[in-house]
Amino acid sequence: MGWRVIALDEVDSTNSEALRRAATGDHGPVWITAREQTRGRGRSGRSWATTDGNFAGTLLVEPGCDIAVLPQLAIVAGLAACDAIAAGLPVDQRGSLHLKWPNDVLIDGAKASGILVESTVSGRSVAAAIGIGINLSVVPEIAGRAVTSLASHGGDAGFDTMSLRLAQALAGWLAAWDRGRRFDVIRQAFLERSIPVGQRMTVNTGTGPAAGAFAGLDADGALLIRSDDGTVLRYTFGDVALAGQSV
Repeated sequence: MGWRVIALDEVDSTNSEALRRAATGDHGPVWITAREQTRGRGRSGRSWATTDGNFAGTLLVEPGCDIAVLPQLAIVAGLAACDAIAAGLPVDQRGSLHLKWPNDVLIDGAKASGILVESTVSGRSVAAAIGIGINLSVVPEIAGRAVTSLASHGGDAGFDTMSLRLAQALAGWLAAWDRGRRFDVIRQAFLERSIPVGQRMTVNTGTGPAAGAFAGLDADGALLIRSDDGTVLRYTFGDVALAGQSV
């Protein structure tokens, strides 16, 4: 891969550490991992607890793509996390592993991994911090959401093993994405691993929730939901909850 690796025992946030390094001119690629995060965060400003026994990692990289396709990195990272988690699960548990747009990996409907992609501009360069958190053995509490860990499903991936698997998977999917030129490959792979088309969900973009059935992704990676009247709605951002969960 040719990535530098910075393995930390504790940090406030691997994404924050990556962005600090980017501010000093380091645009990677560098793989920053931590066994504990004291101020980890997820999307929409939510906290993401990482305690000893779980995994947090961020790839700082210059993606070399148009700014308009940067959000696709969350889908690329989701594929990497899904594959790395699958490798650590018993074979009979892998069928319960699914991706939920835009940034969750679910095992049997419960969240096992979350992703946060942030970017920063320095001069004419864009650096991306691709953050991935995985519950290896500890199950944190997230209000209104079912949460799980690999260990809860018989998984045995340790921290170092997960770090290596995840980095290799991320490198592979970034190459397949090809700076956004081959998103069609990424989209197809996501749909093969996603929750089933037709599953009920709710999305909230800040103007109130809208319910419908999952209808896939469009050619750019936006979420498609079929409303009860048959209209297909397109979302480029928002908080998504499956039926029975809070938004």
